[in-house]
Amino acid sequence: MEQKKRDLSKYFLPNFKDARKRTKKANVIFDGFQIPTNLVNFGLNKTYHIKTFGCQSNVRDSEVMMGMLELIGYKFNEDPTTSDLVILNTCAIREHAEDKVFADIGALNKIKRSNPNFIFGMCGCMAQEEKVVNRILKSNFNIDFIFGTHNIHRILNVLEQVIFEKNLVVEVWSQEGDVIENLPSKRSDNLKGFVNVMYGCDKFCTYCIVPLTRGKIRSRNKNQILEEINQMIKEGYKEVTLIGQNVNSYGIDFESEDKYLFCNLLEDVAKTGIERVRFTTSNPWNFSKQIVDVMQKYKNIMPHIHLPIQSGDESILKLMNRHMKIQDYIDLIDYIKAKIPNCSITTDLIVGFPNESKSQFEKTIELYKRIEFDNAFTFIYSKREGTIAALIEDKISLEEKKQRLYQLNEMVKFYAKKNNTRFVNQVVEVLVEGPSKKDKKIISGYSPQWKVVNFTGNAKSGEIVKVLITSASRFTLNGEMVN
Repeated sequence: MEQKKRDLSKYFLPNFKDARKRTKKANVIFDGFQIPTNLVNFGLNKTYHIKTFGCQSNVRDSEVMMGMLELIGYKFNEDPTTSDLVILNTCAIREHAEDKVFADIGALNKIKRSNPNFIFGMCGCMAQEEKVVNRILKSNFNIDFIFGTHNIHRILNVLEQVIFEKNLVVEVWSQEGDVIENLPSKRSDNLKGFVNVMYGCDKFCTYCIVPLTRGKIRSRNKNQILEEINQMIKEGYKEVTLIGQNVNSYGIDFESEDKYLFCNLLEDVAKTGIERVRFTTSNPWNFSKQIVDVMQKYKNIMPHIHLPIQSGDESILKLMNRHMKIQDYIDLIDYIKAKIPNCSITTDLIVGFPNESKSQFEKTIELYKRIEFDNAFTFIYSKREGTIAALIEDKISLEEKKQRLYQLNEMVKFYAKKNNTRFVNQVVEVLVEGPSKKDKKIISGYSPQWKVVNFTGNAKSGEIVKVLITSASRFTLNGEMVN
């Protein structure tokens, strides 16, 4: 595609002002996907590659796109450099992830120069950012298409325009779309699978761009969710993970006097009889005790809760627009531990939020010691254009932030090892995934607490077996299979 001055009026460009708006209600569409007549069997003898960045929602979006592409004949190719079509499904949470995407765009651009028939583009959360799309449009990248998070069901329509009009297609809907059901998909795992229960987020944490890139809360109808899970059971799936930007907000957008909330959905999913149920992610602000009570009631709901707190200091939490009192968080954790003693609890933590003082950081350390989390995802604050926090002048040096992250990570390592060690000499049930990547003689799988278990024995992928834990490291439990 020859580079020329682009007429911006023909593109659907992202707009954060529109993205902040919240519509009253999203429609549920059951026939929103159709194969364009021009593309029937178009992908025969052609290959595609999708590179996925970021969270479980992006993974699930990629699976849906794979399903649609394979309906017109495309086959997946592990090697993007020899594929006919490449899609980058992007993440906007941190600047480092964006840098990786632009490096990939540069590499794909070189392929395009030598092979004009090669097609590549990007979608996902980065595509929802004004600055990203503007940067691409002003560049010499010969990218073919850009679309966002709200219209992945239109991937074939976008592809049709690229192929037959030979022009760059930009179709980014700034406001959230409808809930599109009955989309095809090709799951990347035949044992464990993600199921969307809701989309979007209305919390507007000041550091987070997700409410702008993923839109308002839209909950799926329980019948469609349960139907999807029952189909997975028929196909032999052992484990389902219910996903959303904030799963415990599920149902609050339903217009009904009789509220059907996440605790109700979780119980109904457990009743399907699937062997393992997980969920992520949860904002502790509206994580109810009823969810814990349901977890305690059903053995097939796995004892692991990811509950991001982000900081141990309430004034920092207030600046983050996270409505959580530290004592309330501690009380919630104590309730979880009392009800489900074997539950593992993980969290997310940000260090170096603009102007975080040493004493405020120390409160995060104190909270971690009080809770003794099983593990944590830790990050240095990443400025995201379009968020409120990005407007705050920050006087903390990067070196200081790195030192704090190092201190925090050392404590994370300590408690990860401590919590894993408590399983030594215990028997745990493990969902077998297959041989270990490092040693084919060792079998690997996951415990109910979402801990990697490496063990010796004779077990097949998909089986749930008992393993006696003989040793533990920070990262794994190690043991031997028992009858």
